[in-house]
Amino acid sequence: MASDYVIVGAGSAGCAMAYRLAEAGRSVTVIEFGGTDAGPFIQMPGALSYPMNMGIYDWGFQTEPEPHLGGRVLATPRGKVIGGSSSINGMVYVRGHARDFDHWAEQGAQGWSYADVLPYFRRMESWHGDTGEGEYRGDSGPLHVTRGPRSNPLFNAFIEAGQQAGYPVTADYNGRQQEGFGAMEATIWKGRRWSAANAYLKPAIKTGRVKVEKGFARRVVIENGRATGVEIEQKGQVVVIPAAREVIIAASSINSPKLLLLSGIGPAAHLAEHGVPLVADRPGVGQNLQDHLELYLQFAASQPVSLYKYWNLWGKAWVGAQWLFTGGGIGASNQFESCAFIRSKPGVDYPDIQYHFLPIAVRYDGKAAAEGHGFQTHVGPMRSASRGSVSLRSGDPRVAPKILFNYMSQDSDWDDFRRCIRLTREIIGQDAFKPYLKSEIQPGIGLQSDDELNGFIKEHVESAYHPCGTCRMGAASDPMAVVDPEARVIGVEGLRLADSSIFPRVTNGNLNAPSIMTGEKAADHILGRTALPRSNLEPWINPGWQVNQR
Repeated sequence: MASDYVIVGAGSAGCAMAYRLAEAGRSVTVIEFGGTDAGPFIQMPGALSYPMNMGIYDWGFQTEPEPHLGGRVLATPRGKVIGGSSSINGMVYVRGHARDFDHWAEQGAQGWSYADVLPYFRRMESWHGDTGEGEYRGDSGPLHVTRGPRSNPLFNAFIEAGQQAGYPVTADYNGRQQEGFGAMEATIWKGRRWSAANAYLKPAIKTGRVKVEKGFARRVVIENGRATGVEIEQKGQVVVIPAAREVIIAASSINSPKLLLLSGIGPAAHLAEHGVPLVADRPGVGQNLQDHLELYLQFAASQPVSLYKYWNLWGKAWVGAQWLFTGGGIGASNQFESCAFIRSKPGVDYPDIQYHFLPIAVRYDGKAAAEGHGFQTHVGPMRSASRGSVSLRSGDPRVAPKILFNYMSQDSDWDDFRRCIRLTREIIGQDAFKPYLKSEIQPGIGLQSDDELNGFIKEHVESAYHPCGTCRMGAASDPMAVVDPEARVIGVEGLRLADSSIFPRVTNGNLNAPSIMTGEKAADHILGRTALPRSNLEPWINPGWQVNQR
């Protein structure tokens, strides 16, 4: 018997939609190629560098050689497990700035301004904070959001240094005021990763109205202009999972456009090139690909205050054992416990640079630990003008798509990153770090000129793993829009798409929170419900933004 809805992808948005549709009494089949999220590599927050480097959990996508980075090929991790990328990410929780969503609405995503989406952020959260900003936050949603203990003195030194450099301190960057230095939030609850699978999918399955079908989605079945099911490969057989009401794609900003293309929805010439019969000529499918890039700026510590003492076999074993037996200790945190959002220059009205602070000098992927105690900032601009694409390499569904971000293709990208480096050096040079700072590891104090910094950027810039935008939401009359503001795929009946691929423009910060919000809001559109009442709360904008950088 066909379920009411078939969702492709048990990721951040897909899990949220399954939960809300089941809550409304609908039957749902979720198709997921990945397997279980059981085990410490995913559930222990401190092990975050492992799952995104394990083929069992990650699709293993890579970019084409990036022409503006000297032909470098960068990893593009996407979750291949229940919970999707929320099961392999860094667990950092950032909604995005209010102005990001106002921009969405200005670009044709009517009904997705900050006033429209704030109620959905509130609905999805159980926020465990006490900053007096409860009207901006939710307290009864499925998604637990917490803050780390900031017991390492380096976390507070970073916040104090920002204040000494003249930046504001924010009590809650997910509340009224994003701009400033403060405590970072995470989807961690009682020492465990609180992924979309833990928050939404597992409770939804318990209702009996949601089932998960393990299989590889090949294409959406479309009959007489209407989506009727999804063709999957399952245990060596090709079968169709039928949908009584609608098919909903939530397969990531990489796999969602790929699935549309394989289903005949996309640029007509590109489909013809790969022998895919045309269903709907939508030239925007796979275009508008965006991401955040970042640099790891590393500093040697003059005291043994960092996490380096755990960066060996015995140290990791101790952290793991402590977490397994007590649910606490170093392993219960992602170690991103302080952060900042600042503006790069006067005339920028809201933050366009993000900092993650980490009390060890090590790559996000767990490689190349600096010798000895140290700390680092992950820093990068939030609103690059560079755009790339996702396209078919082959009409064979099993072949990975071509991914080209066109990173650093705009002159402004280079200027923004040089500003990031110079502003960071100024912040780390404040008195708050004097008891801890020994020297700059990278870029290294010898690199000062624009050309020297450009060389470092070109060689060392890395993805922050925030791809989005490849099935842009907009007005149905917009030829480059792929979905309308109710997440309906334009040109096909009974087919919706809701995940980070529909973002018109990348939001400030990490994308897990806005991806879950997208699933929450799309569920109301799918159910034909009236949207939650709009909020009248306003964000804080620095009153001196036109003339001051801080």
